[in-house]
Amino acid sequence: MAYLELLDIHKNFGSAQVVRGVDLAIEQGEFIVFVGPSGCGKSTLLRLVAGLESISSGRLQLDGRDITHAPSAQRDLAMVFQSYALYPHMSVHDNMSFALRLAGVPRDEIRRKVGHAADTLNLTPYLDRRPGELSGGQRQRVAIGRAIVRAPKVFLFDEPLSNLDAALRGNTRVEILKLHKALGATTIYVTHDQVEAMTLADRVVVLRDGGIEQVGSPLQLYDRPANLFVAGFIGTPSMNLIAAGAVPAFGAAAHGRLPADGTLGIRPESLRVADRDAPGCVAGRVELVEALGADTLVHVDVGGVQLIARQSGRLPAAAGDTVGLVLEDASRLHLFDREGRVLAAH
Repeated sequence: MAYLELLDIHKNFGSAQVVRGVDLAIEQGEFIVFVGPSGCGKSTLLRLVAGLESISSGRLQLDGRDITHAPSAQRDLAMVFQSYALYPHMSVHDNMSFALRLAGVPRDEIRRKVGHAADTLNLTPYLDRRPGELSGGQRQRVAIGRAIVRAPKVFLFDEPLSNLDAALRGNTRVEILKLHKALGATTIYVTHDQVEAMTLADRVVVLRDGGIEQVGSPLQLYDRPANLFVAGFIGTPSMNLIAAGAVPAFGAAAHGRLPADGTLGIRPESLRVADRDAPGCVAGRVELVEALGADTLVHVDVGGVQLIARQSGRLPAAAGDTVGLVLEDASRLHLFDREGRVLAAH
């Protein structure tokens, strides 16, 4: 039996069905990430686990106990919100210890737990400050510390980095991953950012329209997407998706396995920019060059089909140039049928 089980979970708001029959088994100590576009139901699903929304039908079990209808306070879970949800008039220490004081935990034990969490999160120098005197990253760490002191069975994170700038988001993401490894705690993390999903998760749950599209490790989803939606959503930049017959030279590399109404998928790193006269290349016009330093993304129009090639290092290409695109490894093609289901990968 899994540590946390979601069994045919449904959630309706009136006639609108926002979560559709979700089944998911989570093992103890796993870091699970729910990812998907806005409106896919990921935050609602997290709130159902937390007990902040009622489940319309289905069952939720934690460590062998049915918690489907248990109040949020009795589920042994701790949630970290996007908005921090700190008390502005309380010190960092008092924010972190508030739930323990309400529960009647002895003062010495509160001091020990808060001190340990503050050391873990590098918050010890700030325990006497109020949230308004802290940076966004420090406030998010206080919110995480408040969850840590409760020693819950499962940590729930609802887009905790969305309010941070790019550099701080990267640093805090690393801190969260280190914290997870140090605590060994079961964690469910919601994000719309698939880079966060790829870098944090043991397993990623890709959601769309309230249902699960695919579950797997980050590289499993990247290398073997189950359908067009996952193929287009996982990966930065997105996979090149080409209608069968739109670029005949690339379609021929499928050796007849791609149906006439199917779709061909090629990751940007599988395309190499070459001279327009190079053997085996497809000629196209450069629309945009994104020079990222270590990598270069070249956007190329091939007969009206927009393709992206990722190159290591730097290229002299510029918008308006005519270049060739060479398929580096035909074994890494992704083939999808008319309904968008994968036919073959690699």
